Amino acid sequence: MNDAVKPAAPRAAGRAGRNTELPEHLKAYKGVWVFIEHDRGHVHPVSWELMGEARKLADKLQVGVAGVLLGGPDEPLDAFAKEAYTYGADRCYLMRDPVLKGYRNEPFTKGLTDLVNTHQPEIMLLGATTMGRDLAGSVATTLGTGLTADCTELNIDGRALAATRPTFGGSLLCTIMTLAYRPQMATVRPRVMSMPRRDDTRSGDVVEMPLGMIETDIVTKLLEFIPDANRNTVNLAYADIVISGGKGLKNADNFKLVWDLARVLGAEVGATRAVVQSGWAEAERQVGQTGKTVRPKLYIAAGISGAIQHRVGMEGSDVIVAINTDPNAPIFEFAHHGIVGNAMQVLPVLTQTFRTHLDKRIRKVA
Repeated sequence: MNDAVKPAAPRAAGRAGRNTELPEHLKAYKGVWVFIEHDRGHVHPVSWELMGEARKLADKLQVGVAGVLLGGPDEPLDAFAKEAYTYGADRCYLMRDPVLKGYRNEPFTKGLTDLVNTHQPEIMLLGATTMGRDLAGSVATTLGTGLTADCTELNIDGRALAATRPTFGGSLLCTIMTLAYRPQMATVRPRVMSMPRRDDTRSGDVVEMPLGMIETDIVTKLLEFIPDANRNTVNLAYADIVISGGKGLKNADNFKLVWDLARVLGAEVGATRAVVQSGWAEAERQVGQTGKTVRPKLYIAAGISGAIQHRVGMEGSDVIVAINTDPNAPIFEFAHHGIVGNAMQVLPVLTQTFRTHLDKRIRKVA
C-alpha cells in the first residue's frame, strides 16, 4: 500500500476523544444571562440569588450580566428590570406579548431561544423551579446545547462554566463542562446560592424584542388560574431557623421532640429522606438532594448522620448544630457546633433551656 494515500490518524480531543475546541462562530458568544422568573406580579427570589452568582461569574470572565424578562403587555416588566439592576444586572432583555402572560412552554421556549440566537450569551442560568426546569430542558434541546441541572456550585475554568452537581444518588459530586457548545446552561435550586446585597445606585439599559407568535400557533391554552385553598404552608426554604430530625430519633413519637423545640424557637421542621419515607413527616419537609435546599441562620440537626444527600441541602446554613451519638458521624465534619449525645435526651433539655431564656427576655421587655 502506498504510504502517501494513508488516511491521517484521527486527532484526539478531550478526555473522551471528543472535539473540545469551540467552533469559530460560537466564539462571539459573550455575557452571562439570568432568566428572571415572575408570576402574578412577583419575582421568584431564586432569580435574584442567581443574579448575584451571575455577577461573580461575569466578573471573572470580564463580561456583562443580563436579565431576561418575558411577559404580557400589562405586566410590570420594567419594574422587574430596575430591580434586576440593583442585584447586579447591566442590561435586561424584554419580550412583551399577550401570549406570554402566564407561563406556557411553547411561547416561552420560542421567545428565549430567539433572544439567545440574536444576542448570543455564553452562559444562561435558570432557577430549578417547576417553571425553570420545564423551560430549561426545552430551550437546551432546541438550541442543541448542554444543560447541567440542580447545580450546587458554579465556577469558571478557563472560559468554560464548571457546574457541580450531586450524582450517583447523591453519593458523589461531579463537575460538568459544556466545552464545544454555547450557551452553557445550568439550573440551580432556590436557596443554594446566597441572596446578593442590593445596590440601589445601579442602573442599566433595556433591549426589547418582539415574539412574533400568535395564539393560534400555540397548542396549550391557559384558561384560568385556580389557587389551591388547601395549599401546605410549609416555607422551609426561606425559614430563618430549621430544626431537622433523622432516623437516629428511632420512631415517630420521638420525632415529636423536634416539633417541641421548633415551636419554642418559632422554627420550621425539616427531615431526612429516611424520615419522610417512614411517614414521620410529610414530603414538603424533606431537606436534601431530592428535597428542599435551605439556608437558615440556624440549623439544628438531631439524629442525622450527615450523608452527602442531606448535606447538599443544608450546608449553606449560617450556623449548623449537630446532635448525634456517633462522634465519627460525617455531620461533625462540617457542623459549626457538635453535641455528642442521645438526641432524645438533648432535645428536651434544649427546648426547656430556650423556653426559660425566652420567657426571661419577654418579662424584661414587659
